[in-house]
Amino acid sequence: MSEVVTGDAVVLGLRPARLPSRALAVFIDLLIVWTAYLVISIGLAFATASLDDAAMMAVSITTFLLVLVGGPIAVETLSHGRSVGKLVCGLRVVRDDGGPIRFRHALVRGLIGMVEILMTFGVIACIASLVSARGRRVGDVFAGTLVVRERVPVARAAAVPPPPPWLVGRFTQLDLSAVPDGLWLSIRQYLTRMGQLDPEAGRVLAERLAGELVARTGAPAPAGVPAAAYLAGVLHERQARDARRVAPRGVVGGSAGGGVAADLGVSAVPGGTVGAGGAAGAGASAGSGAAGAVASEGGAGARGGFAPPA
Repeated sequence: MSEVVTGDAVVLGLRPARLPSRALAVFIDLLIVWTAYLVISIGLAFATASLDDAAMMAVSITTFLLVLVGGPIAVETLSHGRSVGKLVCGLRVVRDDGGPIRFRHALVRGLIGMVEILMTFGVIACIASLVSARGRRVGDVFAGTLVVRERVPVARAAAVPPPPPWLVGRFTQLDLSAVPDGLWLSIRQYLTRMGQLDPEAGRVLAERLAGELVARTGAPAPAGVPAAAYLAGVLHERQARDARRVAPRGVVGGSAGGGVAADLGVSAVPGGTVGAGGAAGAGASAGSGAAGAVASEGGAGARGGFAPPA
């Protein structure tokens, strides 16, 4: 697995796609696009039979640009990097930092792809992908993107440390609807790897993520709460809400909460910390697994508990 390191010193375990899988995905996409182009061209040929040669040429060029160039750009933008071919091959286009692509990334990839794939029959793209250490073509280099594999063997996920007990239940009224998935991913990546970061770099990154989270929620962070502990508390609240949303009433909590968290694709935190708001806080203060994982109200982590970077 090739590790992609972001500018914030967060290691993302992404698996760059190699030439064979990318070539198969491109072949499937081109087969679909060219089929659509031929069908549309035949239909327009009958519809524009009465036009002069100049008008028919203009229609042909417009159809070529809209279908063969604009079509893939629109699909990658709307699907966040998953065209039909990439979906079949288990691939996705992401930014260099692991985040989802936007229109500008798809636009650059599509425009350059017209030259390196359509006009040169993929020769330039193949050479660039073979030369690149991460299998990137020229369009990826200019767009700042990377094609990665999504279907990879499931490895043991790093556990997200639970927040201090005195923070559990404090964010039940927080509006998290405006927080994007990319920011949740960054927060989770930081919390699971903060012990590997330089203390000063970790502190700066935690404060930046906390600032972005405050800007999205519209509510200031509690005074005196370290940024890392604040991030852990809000992420715990989000996991608890997700667990309540998918689990039957009365089931979330303890081992059931951990199972639901696993089904959601997030790491289960030690006993009872995935639960309903104040109930989870009460369970933690009463001596549940979360309370045993944290040494004191100050947030100093004991064995297996939450310990913000020094």
